[in-house]
Amino acid sequence: MDAVRVALLREVLAGTEWPRAARRFAGSLRSSVVPHGGGLLLVGTEGYEPWHLAAHLVDEAAWSGQPELKPTLVRHRVRPGDPVHLAVGLGRLESARRGATLLMVAPERPDAGLLERVHDARRAGATVLSLDGGDPEVRGLAHETLTVREGAEVDLDTVQHLVSAAAGENSLPSPRGRRRLRDRLSLLADHLTSPPPARW
Repeated sequence: MDAVRVALLREVLAGTEWPRAARRFAGSLRSSVVPHGGGLLLVGTEGYEPWHLAAHLVDEAAWSGQPELKPTLVRHRVRPGDPVHLAVGLGRLESARRGATLLMVAPERPDAGLLERVHDARRAGATVLSLDGGDPEVRGLAHETLTVREGAEVDLDTVQHLVSAAAGENSLPSPRGRRRLRDRLSLLADHLTSPPPARW
């Protein structure tokens, strides 16, 4: 259903900058996250945790045959008993080096502690990308940005859907099983229209 929703979003937004901008940004993300590199770290602000984007990227990594797209969600608050995939704190940013990619989702200005950690990661060689609301310091830290300003035709959540879907797309066939959105929609349609299997 997410593939269908993204297709509808693209249709509604045809004629605006957003589908093309999302594909451009997703291309930068895909090219920066390489197999056997330092991984993809995903972090939000103290008030905005991009867990929904994390879930979509996990799905896209599986769909596209690009496991390097599976992110590590870095959280501001980790509680005892959190499952492993939700138990990575801000200290993880301190080990980001060349080969790592840091994607920061910042609808508002992050606190100084996060900005400092991201700055240090960039100085250590990590590639920094931002989905942001236009804060100049956030944009200044990132190698590549996609900004959703207040009053735009879309909100940041919608753009995250477009970016995550585009990150898993590849126009070239691959033995690793990458599928374009159109192929995925076709598979989904086949599944929805096929009769249920007979009982044993």
